[in-house]
Amino acid sequence: MSTPDTTPEITSSGRMIRTLALVTTVCGALIVAAWQLSLPAIEANKKLVLERGVKSLIPNASDIVEYDADSSGIRRAHGDPAANAVRFYAAYDNKGQLQAIAAEGAARGYADVVRVLYGYRPSCECIFGIKVVQMRETPGIGDKVITDANFVANFNELDVRLSDDMKTLANAVRTVKHGSKRYGWDIDAIAGATITSKAVGRGINDSVQKLLPLLVPHLKELEQGAAQ
Repeated sequence: MSTPDTTPEITSSGRMIRTLALVTTVCGALIVAAWQLSLPAIEANKKLVLERGVKSLIPNASDIVEYDADSSGIRRAHGDPAANAVRFYAAYDNKGQLQAIAAEGAARGYADVVRVLYGYRPSCECIFGIKVVQMRETPGIGDKVITDANFVANFNELDVRLSDDMKTLANAVRTVKHGSKRYGWDIDAIAGATITSKAVGRGINDSVQKLLPLLVPHLKELEQGAAQ
């Protein structure tokens, strides 16, 4: 008894597999190419959002200069910051006087990473305002970190003084249960939006813990506009 010839079926299946593999490869290449082409626009848009945020925090700024800080000092920013560097923005008035510093902090919230821009004033060693630049938290709950006046008031003069050795904060920024704020470095959380409130606090604390020990020793350079 002869065995049925299945060669045509095998050949057809092989062609289908090769076709699917080719289509998958082409689609993958197109996706990668599209992402690479759109990346400059995405980065430019992110930079624009940050610059607008700085101007919103420091409305009297006439000139905003990007710097990078690391263990070797501070310098004008060029391209992306190195892995061990912290990017920050120095805002100057129309007379060239340093007005304030702005930098970005980020931490995981309930739905995604919450990114905030904060303003730092050397004269009071405090944070004087924040601006949310990215958030996907639950509407009407997590986004209260933008609209809740009492929460925003936490950042009118948030204490971020350095310790005597200037290696860390004298007191870490912390988010506490709503209604239990006692100290100038406490952030009073929003009832019902504790996770997002804590994300804002962690993002700021992590950022200033890294930035300020690198920045504060070089404030004179910034004030003189001498950092290159």
